Amino acid sequence: MSEKKRKAPKPGTPVRGSSTGRPVMVLIELLGRRWVLRILWELRGETPLTFRALQEACGGVSPSVLNARLADLRETGIAEHRDEEGYALTPMGRELLDKLMPLTGWAESWAQSLEK
Repeated sequence: MSEKKRKAPKPGTPVRGSSTGRPVMVLIELLGRRWVLRILWELRGETPLTFRALQEACGGVSPSVLNARLADLRETGIAEHRDEEGYALTPMGRELLDKLMPLTGWAESWAQSLEK
């Protein structure tokens, strides 16, 4: 399905792995979309980023994909567009990022365990 026609997944609507749209499965579906995690990472700072600055920070994302992912994140209440300032995480988006940050430490430990 093209990037433009695909709607953002929302709790209560079926997604891969959940015909009932359980919230955790919907979140995994959203986070599994190309570039979503990178966009969240780049928006982690306090200063909003313009579309162009975000595209540069992501390095390699096409404008159409970035636009589609930003639309998904806005539609799901995770990111917002502030007039004249750019894109930023909403309070819910900041909370999500806070919840994801411990995975960084786990991933480092996991990577080290595989090196042994």
